[in-house]
Amino acid sequence: MKHRGEILAIALPAIVSNITTPLLGLVDVAVTGHIGAALYIGAIAVGGAMFNMLYWLFNFLRMGTTGFTAQAYGAGDTSRLSLIFYRSLIVGLAVGLLMILLSRPIVHTVLAFMDADDDTMALARQYFAICIWGAPAVLMTYAMSGWFLGMQNSRAQMWMAIVTNVVNIAVSVTLVFGLGMKIEGVATGTLTAQWVGFGVGVLIMAIKYRPKRPPLRQIFELRQLLTFFRVNGDIFLRTACLVAVTLWFTHAGALAGTNILAANALLMQLFMLFSFFMDGFAFAGEALAGKYTGRSDSASLRSLVRALMKTGLCCAIIFSLTYLGGGEWIIKLLAKDPAVTATAAYYLPWAVAVPLCGFMAFVWDGIYVGLVRTRAMLVSMAVALAVFFAVYFSARNNLANHGLWLAFNLYLLARGCVLGILFRRCPHYKSNS
Repeated sequence: MKHRGEILAIALPAIVSNITTPLLGLVDVAVTGHIGAALYIGAIAVGGAMFNMLYWLFNFLRMGTTGFTAQAYGAGDTSRLSLIFYRSLIVGLAVGLLMILLSRPIVHTVLAFMDADDDTMALARQYFAICIWGAPAVLMTYAMSGWFLGMQNSRAQMWMAIVTNVVNIAVSVTLVFGLGMKIEGVATGTLTAQWVGFGVGVLIMAIKYRPKRPPLRQIFELRQLLTFFRVNGDIFLRTACLVAVTLWFTHAGALAGTNILAANALLMQLFMLFSFFMDGFAFAGEALAGKYTGRSDSASLRSLVRALMKTGLCCAIIFSLTYLGGGEWIIKLLAKDPAVTATAAYYLPWAVAVPLCGFMAFVWDGIYVGLVRTRAMLVSMAVALAVFFAVYFSARNNLANHGLWLAFNLYLLARGCVLGILFRRCPHYKSNS
């Protein structure tokens, strides 16, 4: 299959990275799950949702940086590569510091929306107060990861992720099981790992690349900044829609009770495992689609899309079959509360369907990031958002939590279908150059 070597060279290290990335969430869920109460799992679900909202909103620092960098790499423009790196890094630092300054109103607003019980919110607030100090590290890591990927170097991202998660496991387990700490131990483990991961990225950058810092007037040149924020504004709004779905999913689970909230949190870990695995191939799509676009090679771009779709379908089938046969075992591995595990097993078929409904969305997202066609990504997400809420509000009275999961699966399917339709109208698809 054409592109197999290129795809695997980028995808395999990215897959290793992305398989380890869910451990940040899995370790938190597993450690709190073995503390012994659904309350702690629920608190991690709420706390995790808060940070997903904050960090996903600024995921353009990774996605936009990858697209711009890959196209500059394909065109052989070294000065532009340096500008992209420093501009993204500075924006990441500034946003991270601003999040710390605004942490109190942020946590108050989000927790008010979650509408969980008082005990869950108290623990989630404690988790947030510690983890927020990792915001600058996380956002600057986004910028570096995007730049590495655009340079066709997913190995750097892999080592950053591996070290981050090894540190997270070691510190969290030591603090909780060794020193008897509870949710504060889990949060401290996550915070420590985030800063160590950023440090690894700085070390790789210093050893391998050492991009020359451009003059500040070039970094902050108005026209380039406007282009940067225009493109990334689409990603920001697209991500805001994604966050809205995620927040509502958690909110709806909280309204249904602590057991439903905890069960949905466990099942979402299955989705996260699949999504981060699929992102390995999406990342390959970002890097290669950007490179081919920089080189104006439309024929290679089209064949790349076909190869990635075939690969994505195979991955989806494997994950669905795995969850069908071993999903209950995974659930019991993550938590020991009998009521929570039984509830999660009851809703497991919906998690089995997620990979088949969602694989196209991940592949297309990667392609469109490489093309820097962010407006199409925003349109597809807006349509999917409408589908999610239309199905949820239509089904919630009769189907309850089943309706929530139905809406989520159709939301994923809608994202992929709309992006597929829009690609046929893309100049890169029509061109024979």
